[in-house]
Amino acid sequence: MGTASWYGPGFNGRPTATGEIYDQDQMTAASSIFPLGARVIVTDIGSGRAVEVRINDRGPFRKGRKIDLSYGAARALGMVAPGTALVRMDLVSTPEFDPAGEPQYFVQAGSYADQSNAENIRVRLAAYYPDVRLSELDTGGRRYYRVRMGGFATREQAQARAVQTARFGLPVIIISE
Repeated sequence: MGTASWYGPGFNGRPTATGEIYDQDQMTAASSIFPLGARVIVTDIGSGRAVEVRINDRGPFRKGRKIDLSYGAARALGMVAPGTALVRMDLVSTPEFDPAGEPQYFVQAGSYADQSNAENIRVRLAAYYPDVRLSELDTGGRRYYRVRMGGFATREQAQARAVQTARFGLPVIIISE
């Protein structure tokens, strides 16, 4: 557990620690306690809202803070106005490097603690895309239901789907496995 803050406008369009360009609307975060490329579920203790983020930058650089969320992740948690929130952070996965393997890319349109919420989103997206499915994730004694599309052979293909899916106002992230 720890304090989360968020960052956005002043950093938007600048390179992150991974070398990718920071997009404040993506579901990403800066952390010095999780490795770059890790996926983490961040749950606001006060509201119970949760988001899954990918660590793509280092930070936060203010004492006492454990994670800096992107503006998009902070907005999804409802913590933009207060600026900080007490959160629980559950590590979902760390990056694995396999030089012989070809990664597949997936577009994730949310991670939900309530299966019926995830199913509603799956049904909504399945009306437009044939490859929408739910996957379950157990972490820290809790179960999450992730709505995913893909796998795509290239990041560019996944990015095209992510752009299309963003019109639904969902917290979209691209994941490689």
